[in-house]
Amino acid sequence: MRSLHFLFGDQLMKDHPFLVDFDPEQHRLAMAEVVDAASIPKAHKKKIVLFFSAMRHFKQACFQQEIDIEYIQLHKKDRCMSFSEALDRFWTDEAFKTLCVMQPGDVAVENEFRAWCCKHGVTLEIVPDPHFYTTPEDFSSFSKGRKSIRMEYFYRNLRKKYKILMDKEGQPIGGQWNFDHDNRKSFGKQGPPEIPPIKGFEPDKITLQVMEDVDVNFSHHPGTVKGFDYPVTPQQAEIALEDFINTRLVNYGRYQDAMATGHTFLFHGRLSSSLNLHLLNPRICVQKAEEAMIAGAPLNAVEGFIRQILGWREYVRGIYFQMMPSYEQLNALDAEEDVPASLWGKGSTMKCIDESMHHVMEHAYTHHIERLMVLGLYAMLLGVHPQKLHIWHMALFADAIDWVSMPNVMGMSQYADNGYLASKPYCASGAYINRMSDYCRQCQYDPSQALGPKACPMTTLYWRFLAKHKERFANNPRMTMQLKNLDRKSVTELDAIMTLGDQWVLKERQNL
Repeated sequence: MRSLHFLFGDQLMKDHPFLVDFDPEQHRLAMAEVVDAASIPKAHKKKIVLFFSAMRHFKQACFQQEIDIEYIQLHKKDRCMSFSEALDRFWTDEAFKTLCVMQPGDVAVENEFRAWCCKHGVTLEIVPDPHFYTTPEDFSSFSKGRKSIRMEYFYRNLRKKYKILMDKEGQPIGGQWNFDHDNRKSFGKQGPPEIPPIKGFEPDKITLQVMEDVDVNFSHHPGTVKGFDYPVTPQQAEIALEDFINTRLVNYGRYQDAMATGHTFLFHGRLSSSLNLHLLNPRICVQKAEEAMIAGAPLNAVEGFIRQILGWREYVRGIYFQMMPSYEQLNALDAEEDVPASLWGKGSTMKCIDESMHHVMEHAYTHHIERLMVLGLYAMLLGVHPQKLHIWHMALFADAIDWVSMPNVMGMSQYADNGYLASKPYCASGAYINRMSDYCRQCQYDPSQALGPKACPMTTLYWRFLAKHKERFANNPRMTMQLKNLDRKSVTELDAIMTLGDQWVLKERQNL
């Protein structure tokens, strides 16, 4: 009786262990396009196209290598609704006593597989995911006995372990570990310099069929399939990486926090979806970046890029597996609002929200500052329930998978974990958006005003947020300056701000 080796749609590496060790006499390989995974929550159409197209290309690559893989494809009349239903079908075709999977990036999916195996008396084997530099056990060892868990120290340990950006004496190249201070420049009044276009990929026959299937089966989902140009194979992902290294890495560092009207990608790589689907090996990313540094790329750009991959990705994954499932229930700020209609692309009176959401609705993507310091900031200031925002993020962003989305939204963006991931809430007024973008110049609101007819909702809500949580943040040294500025406001002014902020929240609540 052969064991079933089930492959997930976000684990599509060309050297997948199940392919390397495949023995057709002992193993069955299986994949499935699952409707629930695409519709709970209702995923952006381009996200669904990305996953299903990448999966079908993976299946085709297996067949070309004469590796047989059983594959349940999306059909309108015969759809596979859940992973459990997929397993039922494979079980009916040929019963198995052992089910083997690579560590899922979603604990709910793992629990579904455990429940199915328990019901059918099947042994579930979970093998480590070699895509990552670290394992959940590595992170547990790092965090043991520490009062606080900070990415910077985890990142430094990995730099030393893998000898990345290190000199012969074992010191960081450039004499410091982190060049983040050099990576916060705006484009200024002159706007961005010439930006090379993002590398896109024309849909082939497989992708065109997926686009048609998605339009038929998920017609009521957000976004559009039109203009889809994501990498869907490892070969395309590596071409996209080369394009980023050769054309945009040089300016990625200094401008990675900048925003500009009409520009979705700027100097970012749009590589996160390829990494998170395992189409792109993070080790190749790091290697290519180091080679670019040797060839003359700025150290601050190279270090900033490597820190996102070697540092941040590994760090949030470690937190996810250490803290789940309780992590998703955290709500340190007692936030209870729904995600406003404006964050579903329904339009807003705020230029920063509309511009950012235009990028999301068109591309199922926007870069990290618009996610954190525009959309995430607005949600936190409004008091959106963090779990609802996580669901929103999972729905609309092509690169959102539970292991990476949960810590980024709950911890980094919404401070729902009370500082376990990030040492302070990332709260700011409209002044920050004005400094880092040109959005405010085209907006009816004045980012410097919290009161009056031109009061910026971000600024009003910022002061309201600080006032509401003043006692909570009183002992946080990183909030000292912001709270001192709050104390300078008179009782009368603060009362007026609270009233105006409450009115804005009520308005968003009524627009749902």
